Amino acid sequence: MSMRSFHLDVVTPDGAIYSGEVESLLVRTDTGDIEFLAGHIDYIASLGTGRARIREGGRDRYASVSGGTIQISGGKASLAAVTFEFKENIDIERARAAKARAEEKIKAAKSDRELVLAKARLERAISRIKVYELK
Repeated sequence: MSMRSFHLDVVTPDGAIYSGEVESLLVRTDTGDIEFLAGHIDYIASLGTGRARIREGGRDRYASVSGGTIQISGGKASLAAVTFEFKENIDIERARAAKARAEEKIKAAKSDRELVLAKARLERAISRIKVYELK
């Protein structure tokens, strides 16, 4: 028995990242993780930073996502993210270097704004590393 599916579009400032039929979408919102299945009521939420999981054709694909919105409307899902990287596209060395740079910037921050930006960069780098390391 196959699960019902729904259409998902994922876009970032760089353009369309994904468009297809999925059985489920799990994302981190500002208030916690939420999973969407076919037939979900209309919904909109801000995205946090963390792991996303798309189930397509009975298989899971993982991505690191940060910022943006998720909207379910008329049975279709639209995810507009600041960053969205599938596990297979993550450059782990770059992510580890970004983590180290962000940790240094946190220590050296001279203003609240510098600290907030550095913490956001650290959170994105950690998300990429965690998604890359998923089995």
